[in-house]
Amino acid sequence: MSEAAYLQVTRDIREQISSGTLKPGEKLPSFAALCEHYKVSNTVIRAAMLLLKAEGLLDGRQGKGVYVADPLPQ
Repeated sequence: MSEAAYLQVTRDIREQISSGTLKPGEKLPSFAALCEHYKVSNTVIRAAMLLLKAEGLLDGRQGKGVYVADPLPQ
């Protein structure tokens, strides 16, 4: 059985953050753009965002969008 779509999106964005493709403070594309890019529904993107926010990788700002979180000091 293949991995759930939201987990695939989560893993891809997580890899982009860890590789430095997406940098701390950088704004993520809109939900619509992410839906288009990954060929998934808004629900899938929302689930992925919630998971990444829970992991502390993303920072949602009301009315402003979703940004890559600044890394916590080690």
